[in-house]
Amino acid sequence: MSTPEGEDDDGLAEALIARCRGLGLTLGTAESLTGGLLIERLVRVPGASAVVRGAVVAYAAQVKHDILGVPQQVLDQDGTVSAACAAAMADGVARVLGCDLAIATTGVAGPDPSEGQPPGTVHLAARMPGGAGEEVGRGRALHLYGSRTQVRGQATQHALTLALQTLPEAPPSTATRGGGVP
Repeated sequence: MSTPEGEDDDGLAEALIARCRGLGLTLGTAESLTGGLLIERLVRVPGASAVVRGAVVAYAAQVKHDILGVPQQVLDQDGTVSAACAAAMADGVARVLGCDLAIATTGVAGPDPSEGQPPGTVHLAARMPGGAGEEVGRGRALHLYGSRTQVRGQATQHALTLALQTLPEAPPSTATRGGGVP
């Protein structure tokens, strides 16, 4: 059942924690648009500490660059409200936190436009190591409607769904895993 703010119950967060636990994977988040809402939803789940490594809330472009390593070229050419920025944020948080599954959110919650993008513009990314040393990554561009609170809540729901869709069906071999706990 959805709340008026666009934040669903904790079913998706519970499913993500359970799947990561079952697969022996750790996870972390890099958040801009959601400002910590995504990690809050995850740590609300009992037993989350078995898989959650942490979060970086990188609201300012300089923090995205300095902490997460988002290339200056991405910030200059694509901006912080872009698929390229979301992907770089996910890569950066995987490195910083040493997690297997990295989830990133960036965009414009409103009420005003940012970087020429209207409120409700959202970019999400999820990445993790795949087989044979390759990366598995997914991105999603969305245009959401509603209040600032609703956009942030909906973006969180979509990020949880994207993360679940990025996970493999079977546990990865330890030779292909990222920096998570074996």
